[in-house]
Amino acid sequence: MIAPQRSPIHDRHLAAGARIIDFAGWEMPVQYSGILGEHQAVRSAAGLFDVSHMGEVSIQGRGSEGFLQRLTMNDVRTLEDGGAQYTGLLTPRGTLVDDLILYRLERDLYLLIVNAANTRKDYDWLLEHRRGDVQVSDRSAEHALLALQGPLAEEILRRLAPGLPDLRRFTHAGIPLRGAACRVARTGYTGEDGFEILAPPARAGALWDALLEAGSPLGLLPAGLGARDTLRLEAGLLLYGQDLDEQTTPLEAGLGRFVRLDKGDFMGREALVRQSRDGVPRRLIGFEMVDAGVARHGYPVWSGGQPRGPVASGGFAPTLKKNIGLVYLPAEAPLEPLEIDIRGRRAAARAVRIPFYHRRHRSTPAALSGEA
Repeated sequence: MIAPQRSPIHDRHLAAGARIIDFAGWEMPVQYSGILGEHQAVRSAAGLFDVSHMGEVSIQGRGSEGFLQRLTMNDVRTLEDGGAQYTGLLTPRGTLVDDLILYRLERDLYLLIVNAANTRKDYDWLLEHRRGDVQVSDRSAEHALLALQGPLAEEILRRLAPGLPDLRRFTHAGIPLRGAACRVARTGYTGEDGFEILAPPARAGALWDALLEAGSPLGLLPAGLGARDTLRLEAGLLLYGQDLDEQTTPLEAGLGRFVRLDKGDFMGREALVRQSRDGVPRRLIGFEMVDAGVARHGYPVWSGGQPRGPVASGGFAPTLKKNIGLVYLPAEAPLEPLEIDIRGRRAAARAVRIPFYHRRHRSTPAALSGEA
């Protein structure tokens, strides 16, 4: 039996009284003071997450841009040094090996931030399709990853780095923090403004402590995977393994804006062109519960009186005070009536637009038949 891996700051989580769970082979904090409080802190002030379980894979050498252009769905050529993009590794069928963030560090040097459960799979996939002088290296052990998220994230980070450059969304830069050489990216997985910080593992604990010290007077809380899940679901951000998998294309998942069919040939393009032309066989729908009950992952869904498949992601949305979820429905399936089978009881739901939560407007979900 393989022992679970631990973050470089595992001791901080234990000292803080965090509840630890096994996630993708890692012992990670699911909550500290409570999921609802941590969720609300991110929406109103800031939360600090340890996401060191995420994987990092470097791609370097002549031909790196073309290699990534061939294997991913977005257009790598649009990136400059210090740029980042959301993208996905594709199979020949146009389905997703993984979704990820791609950093361009410099010409012929890239870093992929991949899902923890897929790190080995992604690494092997990249190695299998490597050509020429391209080098593929698993750099996960060389990095700790902290996520500082919330409307006050920038103010808190500037207390540690007064010279912090004005990073735009999906850009990154090398920045010293408390004497550690870090890479700071303005990205996140919560629907709020924020930063993800790659740090040397040996310095991650001191950086964690410094961020909490700087941010606690402003309402910063350490936050676990529980709040990370409720935050990302409200924001309509998808989770690989529940909302995405190797049977799902990005067009079915509503990620068409990240698929660049006009960039030239790439793996899976033919299948995606066909779906774009003929229509997808199924589509991802957001819903909110009308009747009482929480729709959990795997619960059966009915529409138009017919069984349609399981809930992908679902749960309580603390910001909206509603029970919400995601489900794939056949493209021809009616949206009404929509019901979720909750432990043998069919509970009414209604289809709503994704995302459920908008940071700028902090709005409630809009019915698909109503105003956006």
